[in-house]
Amino acid sequence: MMANGTKGIALEVGVLTPNMTPKASLGEGEIGYIVTNLKTTREAKVGDTVTLQKTPAKSSLPGYRNVLPFVYAGFFPVSNDQYKDLKDAIEKLSLSDSALQFEPENSPVLGFGLRIGFLGLLHMDIIRERLEREFNLDLIVTNPSTNYQVVLAKGEELNIKSAADLPDISEVAEIREPWAKGEIILPKSMIGGVLNLVVEKRGRQTNLSYLEDRAVIDFEAPMANLLTDFYDQLKSITSGYASFNYELSNYRAEDLVRVDFLVAGNKIDALAVMCHRSEADAIGREVTKKLKAVIPRQNFEVALQAAIGSRILARETIGAYRKDVTVKIHTGDRDRKAKLLEKQKKGKARMKRFGKIDIPSEAFTVMLRRD
Repeated sequence: MMANGTKGIALEVGVLTPNMTPKASLGEGEIGYIVTNLKTTREAKVGDTVTLQKTPAKSSLPGYRNVLPFVYAGFFPVSNDQYKDLKDAIEKLSLSDSALQFEPENSPVLGFGLRIGFLGLLHMDIIRERLEREFNLDLIVTNPSTNYQVVLAKGEELNIKSAADLPDISEVAEIREPWAKGEIILPKSMIGGVLNLVVEKRGRQTNLSYLEDRAVIDFEAPMANLLTDFYDQLKSITSGYASFNYELSNYRAEDLVRVDFLVAGNKIDALAVMCHRSEADAIGREVTKKLKAVIPRQNFEVALQAAIGSRILARETIGAYRKDVTVKIHTGDRDRKAKLLEKQKKGKARMKRFGKIDIPSEAFTVMLRRD
């Protein structure tokens, strides 16, 4: 395999008629199959040029590009007992999907899981459905993100796939995020709303052309801002008449920050997001409100906070369940009521220090939910 550098043995070659029919040889331009001793499909990638090791071709066929994931998400089993089943399932799926890339990930809250790279959100949804239906797995999927290039103060470059991997900000010289080139084809009457949407996503219009009753908008935008609900909002604005296409352009240095989310004072790494500093306040307020809606009430008060480092951006409070401890008092003795309420107050304060908070799986995908 010329692009990948993989070497193997051609155990059998043949053509499909439509059954696999062996043949003495397979030449240039012919369509057929090769049975090899390669262990995984990762060693033979789509678009690669196959040649003989003893008499190799002078050059490979043009147009081959290695498949690179654009979107990364953490997949965690609901029960840690299913981690091995999840890993085995992903390995089986990767045999027939060369674009699927994964590596182990560990979260203090969610336990052991996998960080999986996808070609896009549709690819991610398909893999998730297959894991749940074909392998009977109960999964928690974290908010999807793209990869970032981090340049440290000492000159070293890192590739990070989630906000939780970002080094200490004092060691970072600059952070580069991927930008995408996009093209939207839509009716002429809907141009205004779509241009506003592009600007909201920090995008820049590069060209506007017309094809009879249709318009074509070319723009550039940060990849991370197109991952969540851009497509859904585009379809809503254009009543489903717009079509959207994009491809990765390049990496650009921007004023990016990591926004952490704290539940009862505990930082939840799986909820952390990377965003532009100008968007941090709005994202912090929006996500804390959504978390308040999905995290159930406890027997004690729970504070939800968004922060950049030690600076708090937003806060929401989930009120505690209140048991009426004075219901058993049938007299109007104010001292007894005050004593019972004070005892309850101390108990709730102790619960706040030692109580465990139940965070449902929906909390980890709040960025994907518009309402």
